[in-house]
Amino acid sequence: MTRFFFLNTFRRVAHCISTPVAHTLKEVLSELGALRDQIDARYQELNLKSAEEELADLRQKMEDPALFADDSRRSQVRELQTRMAHLERKTESWGALKHAIADAIEYAEIAAMENADGMAAELTQKGEALRVDFEKLDLESLLTGPDDASNAFVNIHPGAGGTESQDWADMLLRAYTRYAEIEGFTAELVDYQEGEEAGIKNATLFISGPNAFGYLKAENGIHRLVRISPFDSNKRRHTSFAAVHVSPEISDDVEIEVLDKDLRVDVYRASGAGGQHVNKTESAVRMTHMPSGIVVSSQSQRSQIQNRLTCMKMLKAQLYERARAEKEAEIESRGGERKDISWGNQIRSYVFHPYNMVKDLRTGHETAQVQDVMDGEFAPFIDAYLRKTK
Repeated sequence: MTRFFFLNTFRRVAHCISTPVAHTLKEVLSELGALRDQIDARYQELNLKSAEEELADLRQKMEDPALFADDSRRSQVRELQTRMAHLERKTESWGALKHAIADAIEYAEIAAMENADGMAAELTQKGEALRVDFEKLDLESLLTGPDDASNAFVNIHPGAGGTESQDWADMLLRAYTRYAEIEGFTAELVDYQEGEEAGIKNATLFISGPNAFGYLKAENGIHRLVRISPFDSNKRRHTSFAAVHVSPEISDDVEIEVLDKDLRVDVYRASGAGGQHVNKTESAVRMTHMPSGIVVSSQSQRSQIQNRLTCMKMLKAQLYERARAEKEAEIESRGGERKDISWGNQIRSYVFHPYNMVKDLRTGHETAQVQDVMDGEFAPFIDAYLRKTK
């Protein structure tokens, strides 16, 4: 009944629309069928049927009252809940997509039987939306690293070059803040140190949301800018560099040992916006880990204690990420391959002059829409990186 009401409603609307139909219903059905086949194939490749069966089994186990009657089994309950949450994220979106494509095909078949040619445009639009959903889920399926689901700390630091590089670092800070907004993440400015004339000396964003680290890890590296300098009275072309370091937020369950004797903690007055409190109390904290040389700082909180806690989280995240990178480098060196990670090895170039182009040197992906990228459109570059490194 509902389906035929939908058809009749669309027929009435279609009479009022003069937009030409780009596809016939036969073509639409063919495209929807091809998309369904792609979804089914990927569903099987990811072994999601087994995941659904495991999830059903875990839900049944969680119904056992004995699990919650004994305090000694709390850790087991937490493990079950964590595993269930992982499986739910993995299966529910794909299940919804399978149902949606099945419904779209059914509507298309009914439309074909009813000779409702006016529905072709509507169903074409539906198919395009479902393909976008499929490509997004397909990309998410590549995020299989142990920390990919974590939130992320994004530290931006200018290279040599004074005001030029500091301004470039500030431009990247704005771009990643916009990226977070576009993707539905939450971005919190944890640390912000202004440059003398313009830009920033250092900044750290805490970006939270599903798979934030999994996506943003693609941005780890050196970013190079070529432009006519707004700070050069002779309007010469300048090249600037900024480093972006991304590390995952570490769960409390992961033990990273940090000894008090290895830390130097400095407190100071926060800079930038924040009201009178910022200027009158030494609430900002800078923490230096002496053995590694890692320096982190936080001034986003009004309390010095809270800023200390934030610094410790950032420090543990960087120590964890460094240990992981060193382990990977050791494995690569044993295999005869070594990556030389140095300041000059940029991952991406942003050219504002003499032409417009942003090019990722790892994947070859490029675009002439420089302003779009600086407004946060990093997704195509991240997509290309994840697919190349899967």
